Amino acid sequence: MTRRPRLFPTTAAGATAALLLLTACGGGGTEPKGHDEIAGAGGARSASPGVRATPPAGRPEIELPSDLTYTFEWPKTGDEDKDAVLRDSEQFIKAVDMAIAEQEPLHEAYRFYSEGAAAAGSQKFIQEFVAYKDRVTGAKRYYNSKVSINSDGTAGFVYCEDQNKAYNRSLKTGKAEVTPESKDNYVLYSSLLRVNKQGVWITEKLTSQRGSAACQS
Repeated sequence: MTRRPRLFPTTAAGATAALLLLTACGGGGTEPKGHDEIAGAGGARSASPGVRATPPAGRPEIELPSDLTYTFEWPKTGDEDKDAVLRDSEQFIKAVDMAIAEQEPLHEAYRFYSEGAAAAGSQKFIQEFVAYKDRVTGAKRYYNSKVSINSDGTAGFVYCEDQNKAYNRSLKTGKAEVTPESKDNYVLYSSLLRVNKQGVWITEKLTSQRGSAACQS
């Protein structure tokens, strides 16, 4: 029997570095932070209209189920590059969720915002939801963000996610698996990004740590 996917994958690699960056910022969340393997939660496309965001020219349109909502507590930094990292990382997260909702492991939207290990990890994660015929419903909150631009032009991004109000929903039965709140629902992410020729900040690496104490303060 196929193992039911968790809302977000957990990888140990890079978690320590992300934790140090987060705590060094005081955990207050005035800038973004990073991640390496995406966790997404989308919803299946249904007859009722979802949430649709009109993208800038050349970018994929992100359309999500109306029962999946986000709160991004990522204050703008005032730095053009850092704010672009925040903006494109948000789109990456939503694009993975849309791929899960539409049950498409090779969806063009998340591949527009990712390459390398991050894209491969996202594809594998989405496939787990497809295999189990699940999507995600509820509300997800992102906070405690910290972004830095490195000397080589890449960017490091660390942030937290609260999954306590997000749940798996079966596409076969339509029922949501409502689970109790838990420390495991707090996830710390760390990502490495680079800007491409189109000016889009692409996520190349993404790591996560479930149950992070830094995200519970």
